[in-house]
Amino acid sequence: MFEQLGDRLQGTLKKLRGQARLTEENISDAMREVRIALLEADVSLPVVKSFIGKVKAKAIGTDVSKSLNPGQMVIKIVQDELVELMGAANDALNLAQTPPAVILVAGLQGAGKTTTVGKLANLLKHREGKRVMVVSADVYRPAAILQLKTLAESIDVTYHPSSADQNPVDIVNGAKLAAKNAVMDVLIVDTAGRLHVDQQLMQEIKAVHAAANPVETLFVVDSMTGQDAVVSAKAFDEALPLTGVILTKTDGDARGGAALSIREVTGKPIKFLGIGEKIDGIEAFHPDRIASRILGMGDVMTLIEEAEQKVDKEKAEKLVKKLKKGKGFDLEDYRDQVAQMNNMGGIESLMGKLPGMGNLNLPAGAMGGVMGDMNKSVAIINSMTPKERQFPALIKGSRKKRIALGSGTQIQDVNKTLKQFTQMQKMMKKMGSKGKMMKMMRGMGGMPGMGGKFPPGGGGGMPF
Repeated sequence: MFEQLGDRLQGTLKKLRGQARLTEENISDAMREVRIALLEADVSLPVVKSFIGKVKAKAIGTDVSKSLNPGQMVIKIVQDELVELMGAANDALNLAQTPPAVILVAGLQGAGKTTTVGKLANLLKHREGKRVMVVSADVYRPAAILQLKTLAESIDVTYHPSSADQNPVDIVNGAKLAAKNAVMDVLIVDTAGRLHVDQQLMQEIKAVHAAANPVETLFVVDSMTGQDAVVSAKAFDEALPLTGVILTKTDGDARGGAALSIREVTGKPIKFLGIGEKIDGIEAFHPDRIASRILGMGDVMTLIEEAEQKVDKEKAEKLVKKLKKGKGFDLEDYRDQVAQMNNMGGIESLMGKLPGMGNLNLPAGAMGGVMGDMNKSVAIINSMTPKERQFPALIKGSRKKRIALGSGTQIQDVNKTLKQFTQMQKMMKKMGSKGKMMKMMRGMGGMPGMGGKFPPGGGGGMPF
């Protein structure tokens, strides 16, 4: 998300970094470029005008800090205004009421409401320690009821049954009573997708809202619809007292215009971003962190949180102990590290959160190519015997042929995997002997080599 906007803004603001002094002329030139970048990102015109006006006024009228040069000062102003535009701080869910706290989820058809309900339930259960019940009031799409039941079972949260022949208001009333009797902390209600122009369905959701009396009414919208997302959020807000927005499919949205416009146009905060199809693919929306990502400054806080939640600490500790005892880093360990990276969204996701990585100017798709090579390496390692994984030196001609055949790859792929592994092994040995690896792995939960080379185009070098 924000790739296009980030590239344009970083390129424009980079020109200001070397300026000895700022004039109204060079600020105007830079703001013209920023304006085009925002419009291309599908940010609404009134929002763009307001944003540019505020940045320009502050840039021209601000005394330059002694610790910053004039160009850096403008970058700081742009960052501050981006944060302000998106809501200044994360708006967490307000669940402070007598249980069960009801969350009503509404939105357009195809926006990903049911999947989002499952993700939200999973997040509240595992990160907040809440007892969660989910219910579907979507009587128009029986598949949605079955989908929510399947999701609830997969994450082990309580599912309240409903059927297409019931009235949505009756479903909500029944679920509230069941949640209260079961001493649930949170009840999440999934509703049918509807268009704001459908008056009959809008009246129905008003009745469902009145019955649910939710503490949070969240509007789920597909970020890839751009300004349509903003228009529909505004229309729903006129019918329902929305408390926040969840943007879905953000991993497929390179522009990010909806995220930059919704708060300004509707006055409603973005509370979460939906990323991918996995059940843990949801993250709290932090405007300051997003602004840093857009401007290529990384997002270390989110990276640390992801490491805390998604990295297998037990495996990391085992590897640390193994290296401490002087035992070698083998192909099993190498495979585990690739799996850990996949759990954290892959190399592109990690790169986007590391400071300065946005300025590397890598070829388009380079990181995706590296990730493909690494996943190919996993298949190759899986085709080896346990003894071969422990003693890679055994892998010669006939063994290489067998491994390539078993993994559906070529002998040169096997050679490349072994070469990358050897380089990784050397680095681990070197860092382990100096004690650096122990600190790094404890800090990052077992992700070695974060500062290593990335093999452009899949050549040699470390895998991550």
